Amino acid sequence: MIEFSKEETDRLTRKIQLYFNDELDQDIGQFPARFLLDFFSEEIGPYYYNRGLMDAQQVLETRLSEAIYELEKPISD
Repeated sequence: MIEFSKEETDRLTRKIQLYFNDELDQDIGQFPARFLLDFFSEEIGPYYYNRGLMDAQQVLETRLSEAIYELEKPISD
């Protein structure tokens, strides 16, 4: 589960409340918004986390490959 600081949790909970109000025209209390945040953190968060790791791995592999290519010594026949 992804864990957030109290300040982050409060900010994210408020964003959920605002989203429900602005986009769905529904009021949602602090506790239901927090439960929704907990659900996304536990059930959806790992997908985003793993995607971030895959993206980072791809960037590192590309940079490492480029760095190794730059280290190669020219060979003359």
